[in-house]
Amino acid sequence: MKKSLSIISMSILIGIFATGCGSDDESTAAENNTDNNQAEENENTTDNNNVEENNDVNEENNVNEANEEEADATEITVEHELGDTVVPANPESVVVFDYGVLDTLRELEIDPVAVPQGNIPAYLDEFESDDYTNAGTLFEPDFETIYDLAPDLIIISGRASEAYDDLTEIAPTIHVGVDTTNYVESFKENTTLLGEIFGKTAEVEAKLAEIDEEIASLHETASSNDSTGLITMASEGALSAYGPGSRFGIIHDEFGVAAADEGIEEANHGQTVSFEYILETNPDFLFVLDRGAVVGGEDEESAQDTIENELVQQTTAYQEDNIIYLDPGYWYLAGGGLTSVSEMVKEIQAGLE
Repeated sequence: MKKSLSIISMSILIGIFATGCGSDDESTAAENNTDNNQAEENENTTDNNNVEENNDVNEENNVNEANEEEADATEITVEHELGDTVVPANPESVVVFDYGVLDTLRELEIDPVAVPQGNIPAYLDEFESDDYTNAGTLFEPDFETIYDLAPDLIIISGRASEAYDDLTEIAPTIHVGVDTTNYVESFKENTTLLGEIFGKTAEVEAKLAEIDEEIASLHETASSNDSTGLITMASEGALSAYGPGSRFGIIHDEFGVAAADEGIEEANHGQTVSFEYILETNPDFLFVLDRGAVVGGEDEESAQDTIENELVQQTTAYQEDNIIYLDPGYWYLAGGGLTSVSEMVKEIQAGLE
C-alpha cells in the first residue's frame, strides 16, 4: 500500500513538473512570436522609410539632372517670329528692348547690361540708374553703344522689330513678343523660353503655376455673374475701344469678363469710339487705360478727366462705381512679364469684387 502511494505521489509530481515546463515553453514561444512580430514591423517600417527616402533622392536627382543638362548645353536654337537664331546658353551680357522681358528677367534674378531708359515703367525704375547703360529707345536702338558693349544676346519685341537686321550684325538677336490673340499661352511660351536660355526652368515653372491659379480664381469670379465689361483707352482726349481678340482682349478671352460689345474691330490701336457709344453700350464695368500718363506730356489731360463727363456719368459702370483705371505700366508698357501679368490679374480681380 505504501509502495502504491509512493508511485501515485511520484506521478503527481511528474505531472506538475511537466505542466510547469509546458507553461514556460508556451510563454517562451509567445515571447518569441512577439519579438518576431516586432522585428517584422521594424523591418517593414525601415523598408517604407527607405522607399520614401529613395523617392526623395530620385526626385532630387531628377531635378539635379535637369539642371545639369541646362548647364551642360552651350547653345540653344530659338525659333521666333523673325527667324531662327542660335544663342549661347546662360548669356552673361544681355541687352533688352522689351519691358515685359525685363520684368521677367528681374523676377529670375538675371541682370541685363543695357536697356532703353526712356519711359521705363515706375515699378522697374531701378533700371534707370547708372548701373545700366542706356541702349537708346524702344524704337531706335543706339547701335554704337550696343556694339561697344559686345553683348552675348539682344532681346527685342515689336517696337524694335525694324532694327532686327542691324542688331543681328552686332550679336545674336531674338524677337520675344506676346501674341495678344492668344495672350496667356504666348506669355507662357516666351517665359519658358527665357527660363531655358538662362537655366531657370524650375523657377519659371513655379511662377507660371502661381499665375495659373490666379487666373483660374479670377475667371471663376468673372463668370459667376452676367456682368459685362468694356475696355477703353484714353489718349490726348480721344477714346478707343478694345474687344475680344484685341490687344487688351485678355480681359474677355482669358479672364472671363463678358464683352459688352462683341463686334469691336480687332485693331492694334483699337476702334475709335465716342462718349455716346459708351452710353449706348452701357457696360456694367468700364476698364480704362490712360495712355497719356506714360507717353503724354505734363499738360496731358488725365483719363479720368476725359472719361467721367456728363454722358458717361449716366452709365451703369459710373453709377455703381465700376470704372476701373488700369495701370499703363503693366498693361501698355510691360505686358507679358511675370510681374505685369500677375498684377493685371489682381487689378481685374479687385475691380470685380
